[in-house]
Amino acid sequence: MSSNMVPHEELPVLESLINIRNRLTALKKDTTKFIRAPDVMPIYNSVVKQVTRLNSIRDDQSHSHSTLSNNAAASSSSSKPAIPEPNRVDTVLADVFSLLSLFFLTIGKSRETPATYCQIASMRQILSHWNESGAYTEASLEPFRERLESLKQVIKQDSEDGKHPEPIVRLMSRKLEGVEHQLNDLLASLTVLSVELVPIHQRLVALRKQLSEMAAEPKVNKAEYKAIVEELRKIDSKRVDGKFLGPGGSSVPEGQALLSGLLETCFEITQDIKAREAEENVDPALKPIYERLSDMKNQLEQMTLTHRWTLRETDLYNYALSLREIDTMRVDGKFVDAEGNKAEGQFALLFLLRRCYGLIYRLMSESEPISEELLPVANKLSTIKKCLNEVLKYGGPYTPRDLYPYHLALHQIDSLRKDGKFYADDGSIPEGQAILVAQLSEAHELLEMLKESMSEDEDDDEDE
Repeated sequence: MSSNMVPHEELPVLESLINIRNRLTALKKDTTKFIRAPDVMPIYNSVVKQVTRLNSIRDDQSHSHSTLSNNAAASSSSSKPAIPEPNRVDTVLADVFSLLSLFFLTIGKSRETPATYCQIASMRQILSHWNESGAYTEASLEPFRERLESLKQVIKQDSEDGKHPEPIVRLMSRKLEGVEHQLNDLLASLTVLSVELVPIHQRLVALRKQLSEMAAEPKVNKAEYKAIVEELRKIDSKRVDGKFLGPGGSSVPEGQALLSGLLETCFEITQDIKAREAEENVDPALKPIYERLSDMKNQLEQMTLTHRWTLRETDLYNYALSLREIDTMRVDGKFVDAEGNKAEGQFALLFLLRRCYGLIYRLMSESEPISEELLPVANKLSTIKKCLNEVLKYGGPYTPRDLYPYHLALHQIDSLRKDGKFYADDGSIPEGQAILVAQLSEAHELLEMLKESMSEDEDDDEDE
């Protein structure tokens, strides 16, 4: 049976869940009043009824299949019942819980079982992405372990107090266990490091330590900084399709994730150092903007560690508004002084601007879903950003002509918007607008950083 085929017995549940999803969507779009508990709880009770009904149907089916299997094979009573394959009912139920969990956060019930769903779903998505990219470290996984433990306590307490029905507790516990398995797999991969990769690992650890010490120094040694960046580029160039190969280039040794995570962290620190070094040249007229952006970056970084799974779009609205306000101060993409002339310190400000947009995008993507209609645009933007980051990582020499394809690609995406919004084919405004706007803005700032970096490199060459 196809994964989308819904058994006849589950069709009434599907119809009810679609109606519930429509009610939740309508409530979300109604901006004329504040959302209150009396608006949400009756819908939640309807969801409980349908989940209970669905469990009953599937428990009966599992029992029936298990009995047939036991009779046919004369098996022992220990054989497990068959788990039904996910179908459209599960997809719609996931949509319903995504919305419902956000409503629970909105009405102040963040420490209750239904509110954990969107956080668990976000973690599952992030861990899947990290598993594919291999760019994670033990330090980046630790907050997930702590958060899962916190959510487990919420579900356990609700179960003991009888606050939520058993079917809901069971569903959330099952979802949480799935993410725990993902997390344990990633942590296990970090404990394995092939002997062939030990020298690279040791060198990267030493370089990271050097960079951390350099970042703490009041004055950076330019020659030492350039030597480290060059060595990091050489190590990165040894990878084939993002992997370090064994002797002869025929095998992919274990421990890739550990090295990839370390390498990316090192490159991030080099960008921080370059931006901080550029701070010395920031024109006094731009200092207030620099300090404002620096404060915003620090606050957003703190949010990624402490509030990443309980944020809503409204929490980030003021930050996005401030960034747009700062953006409007630029003339032809440049920050200017009181006389309207291009002021020194462009790279430092562009770096902070891009980092703020990047942090907002990361926080948004962990709390708000991207609609299917917008996924092609999101994927294209991710590819452009990845390419621009690689160009920034390796530096020049390159010319404005080299950057033209990126200008064109971003212009094409910009032209898809009407009144600042991305629309679906039917004229509706799909979910995920804020994510795409932050992603698009970050790509534009990356491009500006590259142009600024290019002109600064030319100045350095003249000095030498």
